[in-house]
Amino acid sequence: MSINFKIRESEKIKGIFIITPSIYEDLRGNIWTSFLKDEIEKLLPDNIFFKHDKFSQSKFNVLRGIHGDEISWKLVTCVYGNIDQVVVDCRKESPTYLQWEKFRINNDNQILVLIPPVMGNSYYVKSKIAVYHYKLAYKGEYIDADEQFSLKWNDPKIDIKWDTENPILSNRDK
Repeated sequence: MSINFKIRESEKIKGIFIITPSIYEDLRGNIWTSFLKDEIEKLLPDNIFFKHDKFSQSKFNVLRGIHGDEISWKLVTCVYGNIDQVVVDCRKESPTYLQWEKFRINNDNQILVLIPPVMGNSYYVKSKIAVYHYKLAYKGEYIDADEQFSLKWNDPKIDIKWDTENPILSNRDK
């Protein structure tokens, strides 16, 4: 069983990396690696390292985000279920400012997305349940929700094409 990744940069928004792990399957199911320090951290700036992981379990029709901050790199994936992952370029100096890219992540398309700072992170749950994984890298202290920026999920300036018109949202995301 080999442990490797295919890594490519987004053709739409520079700085986003799509990582496809090798997946070993047999009659029991499958197994794959989500992180290899030497492979993934080489995509980060010098002296930035992954510090902690978070998991989020959500039910069908939940839309989380659009959130971000100035310092955090996020390596994200769906470890169970089916989601649409959306990344919004919030870098005002970027030629792709307020453009977005959507990635379907599920058992048939098991990818990880590396999101740099000043990008909005969001996902929509398309299955009964989904388990989402964040691996976070940053300098200094963790920036929690009260210090992050948020964009409205249906902001017409961004015009994301979601598969719902009435998602389940947190108060923050409304």
